[in-house]
Amino acid sequence: MIKKEEVWIYLSLTQQDLMSEGKFLIDFVKEQHFKDYSFLVFPYAKAYEGFLKQLFLDLEFISHHDYISDHIRIGKLMSPHLIRRLGEESVYAKIRDAAGEDLAHAIWSVWKVGRNEVFHYYPHNIKSLTHQEAIGVVEKILHTMVMAYKKLKMEIGS
Repeated sequence: MIKKEEVWIYLSLTQQDLMSEGKFLIDFVKEQHFKDYSFLVFPYAKAYEGFLKQLFLDLEFISHHDYISDHIRIGKLMSPHLIRRLGEESVYAKIRDAAGEDLAHAIWSVWKVGRNEVFHYYPHNIKSLTHQEAIGVVEKILHTMVMAYKKLKMEIGS
């Protein structure tokens, strides 16, 4: 569990609570049968967003105004498809330049898989997760948080 990692103390109490409650939900629904277990991902995806915002603020990839804004879209800033359009505002480019393409891609792809693909509703493609798929997404989020913290905060941002 992420509680054993250094990143745990970096997380806000709210983010820690989200993850603890997410773990409770995962354990609680083990024996249940649902058509879609996407709800298990939500607390972790929400904590991931908060973690990324804090990390990007600490690394000066975003401003304090962006951090507290209700209008900032982290997914937009992290999109590799918007690097040219965003220019200096592209967080994806900043991650890539600071720590390499692999980390930038990992952070972005986990955002896509753990948030966009799980929580958006498209009538032609309702993405439902099995229990095991939801656990897999949660594990990807946790792994990426640990990796991003170590590479960006500990190695570069210290």
